[in-house]
Amino acid sequence: MQSNDNKPQLYRLSRRNVLAGLGTIGLASAGAGLGTSAFFSDEESFENNTLTAGSLDLRVRYEASYDSDGAVENLADSAMGEQDGEAAAMFYNLDDVKPGDSGHVEFCFDIVDNPAYMWACADYSESENGMSEPEMDVDQTPDEGELADSIEARLAYCEEDDGEFIEGDEIVSGSLAEVLDAIRFGSALDGDGVAGLAPGDQSPHDDAVDADPAYVTGACICLFWEIPYETVGNEIQTDSLTMNFEFHALQSRHNDGTTNPCAPTIDTEIGQGFGNVEAFDGESSFARGRFGNNGPSGSWEVAVGPNVSGASTGNYVWTPGTPVPFSYAYDGMGTATFTLDGSSVSETIPAPGGMLAITTKADESTIDIQNLELAFDGVDATLNGPDAITASNDGSGRALSHLAFNTTGADVALPFVLSGDVTVSLQGDFPGNDEGVAFDINVQ
Repeated sequence: MQSNDNKPQLYRLSRRNVLAGLGTIGLASAGAGLGTSAFFSDEESFENNTLTAGSLDLRVRYEASYDSDGAVENLADSAMGEQDGEAAAMFYNLDDVKPGDSGHVEFCFDIVDNPAYMWACADYSESENGMSEPEMDVDQTPDEGELADSIEARLAYCEEDDGEFIEGDEIVSGSLAEVLDAIRFGSALDGDGVAGLAPGDQSPHDDAVDADPAYVTGACICLFWEIPYETVGNEIQTDSLTMNFEFHALQSRHNDGTTNPCAPTIDTEIGQGFGNVEAFDGESSFARGRFGNNGPSGSWEVAVGPNVSGASTGNYVWTPGTPVPFSYAYDGMGTATFTLDGSSVSETIPAPGGMLAITTKADESTIDIQNLELAFDGVDATLNGPDAITASNDGSGRALSHLAFNTTGADVALPFVLSGDVTVSLQGDFPGNDEGVAFDINVQ
């Protein structure tokens, strides 16, 4: 660490409350996480015979350290202990961190009775908390905190030997935002501490605990963090960040290790009218598939972009009555691609900010969308509600209906794919209006 005499002037910060609540780390019980695994039933009995289920109980041991100006604080009074079945109280609350500070959090896992596959997932939130005068000079985003992007972090397997932490294979590294986003929807932890394994290839936590034979254990994980002095300055003044972790244990017997207890669940709801009007107020971008004449009139059938005038468009030959696949893919870096039965268009869009919707439009026709699927960063979400939407009209005007997906800004900041099958059926008096039959993907 550099001495104070050698530090550049830019980083001479007053000891303001730069970060409040770094690491409000919750060990939450969800799904088959802390507590009894859903793979068990409580008891099974037959006449003259009894089968009694075993148990699976997860205990998480944790401790943390904080290094400020070379003075390492173990935080033993508030950030060391174990958690069993309930969310942990705030135990890593730092209210005056600044460039040059660093620390770590270690988690170790003990499971009662049964070897288990371990999973970790995480999320975080940030606050700007107003802006001091020095921050105003360098920070052009008054409504967005910069801490998660400013903190360097790495998540790795680790172990403790005579009070010293031995770092093993690295699981993921980058900014704290990148590390937490990488495990937001679940990361399978290997019991032997081997990184880079796909779900199903990891080993369970099944090593005997010498001090307590009722438990089995495996590799610990450590989150190391640092606010680099050389590159971070006044832009983080007064900002705060809260991060939460969940750990889940699933029995390894009769389980191939691929079940992800951190997979997201998204609520869906059907409504009438345009999704970007009724489900949420306004859209930042869209995609559209509409029934047309494949270009002789200069029209288009597929489009994606921030708006109609700024969209990338293309042509497609529809076959009425035939289901065809479609997908909308956002790459997490500003580009969206819409594909209708192999015809693809791509365009740069503003960062998605929240909900998604599909709007169906029918004029003397029926447009039917089925088999909808939504995946975030390669992890399939469970749709809690309808997974299909239809609009049908036989008369004046157009029928408009929508299916809303209750996603959040954090969900859609990551790469995601929305896909399904669409069928257009025309009636005998279909007027041939290019906009009369279409479906939109609305992005808040």
